[in-house]
Amino acid sequence: MSDAFSLRDTGSAIPPSDAAQARSTRGPKLDGRMHPAGITVFLLVLVGGLGYALYNLIADMQAAGQPPLAIGAFALLGLALLIALGFEFVNGFHDTANAVATVIYTHSLTPGVAVVYSGVLNFLGVLFSTGAVAYSVVTLLPVELVLKTGSSAGYAMIFALLVAAIMWNLGTWALGLPNSSSHALIGSVLGVGLANQFLATEGSNTSGVQWDQAWSVLRALLFSPVLGFVMAGLLLLAMRFVIRNRALYQEPEGDSPPPAWIRGLLILTCGGVSFAHGGNDGQKGMGLIMLILIGAAPTAYALNRTMAESATPHFVQISEQARTVFRNRADQSPLPSAAEARTQITAALGKTDLDRPETYAALAALADDVATKVKEYGAIRHVPAAATPNLRNDMFLASDAIHSLKKRENLFVGEEAEVLKAYETSLNDGTRYIPIWVKVSVALALGLGTMVGWKRIVVTVGSRIGKKHLTYAQGASAEITAAGTIGLAEAYGLPVSTTHILSSGVAGTMAANGSGLQWATVRNLAAAWLLTLPAAITLAGLLYAGLRFVF
Repeated sequence: MSDAFSLRDTGSAIPPSDAAQARSTRGPKLDGRMHPAGITVFLLVLVGGLGYALYNLIADMQAAGQPPLAIGAFALLGLALLIALGFEFVNGFHDTANAVATVIYTHSLTPGVAVVYSGVLNFLGVLFSTGAVAYSVVTLLPVELVLKTGSSAGYAMIFALLVAAIMWNLGTWALGLPNSSSHALIGSVLGVGLANQFLATEGSNTSGVQWDQAWSVLRALLFSPVLGFVMAGLLLLAMRFVIRNRALYQEPEGDSPPPAWIRGLLILTCGGVSFAHGGNDGQKGMGLIMLILIGAAPTAYALNRTMAESATPHFVQISEQARTVFRNRADQSPLPSAAEARTQITAALGKTDLDRPETYAALAALADDVATKVKEYGAIRHVPAAATPNLRNDMFLASDAIHSLKKRENLFVGEEAEVLKAYETSLNDGTRYIPIWVKVSVALALGLGTMVGWKRIVVTVGSRIGKKHLTYAQGASAEITAAGTIGLAEAYGLPVSTTHILSSGVAGTMAANGSGLQWATVRNLAAAWLLTLPAAITLAGLLYAGLRFVF
């Protein structure tokens, strides 16, 4: 048996079957080392990326008139950003190994070329991402922690959820298990939310997990692997019916690459998965980084100061229309002050009890106050430093409340529904943006992470799911399905798992092809899938509780 597949070298907790051992002699050579020049370039890009992020962070703060941070606060900010980028780095070598497994095991690309190619496509995927997924993760967090991310509780939240996700990712990677970074992060977010509620004093309005949003995310995470299994199997069967070239359905022979057209197809599908993975998974780190920046440097990052002044009249107009909708639902409830409205809406969001006259009165007051301030300043970019945190919090609360209300079926219809949809969009445009340097930094972390530590997961996906060697058609079917599913999820702003979709897609093609499955591996993958959420919830909850006593 080749050393590249031995338990000693891979560290995998999934023992290869006799069939896998027999096949391993025909597998790819994974024991090559990176050339010293490659290591030098890797380190230069890593250091250059960190320097680029630091330079732009300082430049943004100076341009916005953000008061200089104390040394301790700046060090805490830097540590938080490093941990967030560290999560994306681990995500790169853990999740993206799934994308390169097929091209490596079909000899379409050498391992070194495959991981660099995948890293570049990951980088581009992050750069061209929409940002929708980034803020879908943020909306799961307790409202008061999002509003106070610069507080001690806010930093405890950030450190707890990121460190817990990294710990679980590294643990499963050491065992060679294709675990989901998305599952780990979402579990960590849920753990922080539950711990925040558990630690609250009796009678307080402290909120926990935003369950209306959480169920949408959890459904996507749970359903997508099933979709991957079924669709990849069906696609393989459809390819057999439409494309009759027998070469496509054969196993690789020796170390020879496949015919040029098959090789091109597999390289294309690998790139598609890598690009889609970057677009979806890269956004999770971006959302958390923006939370960190908003808390530490609100003047520079709490509002989207890139919005054009020409957008102000529309924003004011739609705010006034939304105020009318809320006022009509408030019955005779008096309008509170902006400060009182803020408190009422925060409490209502924590209890998910928004459909009440007094809450609509509070929303009307908040919409009126936001419109008045933006109109007074002339544009979002002109909001002074002192007013920035409160205005951003008011806009976030109004958007979050509208988002929750819209989930109630037939609560708002017709013109009212259109007005609130447009108002929510305008509020999000004013608060949800991601600077290009944040995208580039996350893209570099994810891309560089792709280029290290990938062997363990590649071995599992490439040789230990099915009883027979992966054929060209199976690799293409699994990757086409994964790329399409991940891209569709990004369009809807839903975080999904590249790992689970692609692994289940490979299993689906094995089942459809009659190749058989190695059930020991499948059981281990299923165990990791089932354990990730409770394990991450527990880790993050305990870390958050501990850190609350430190900060």
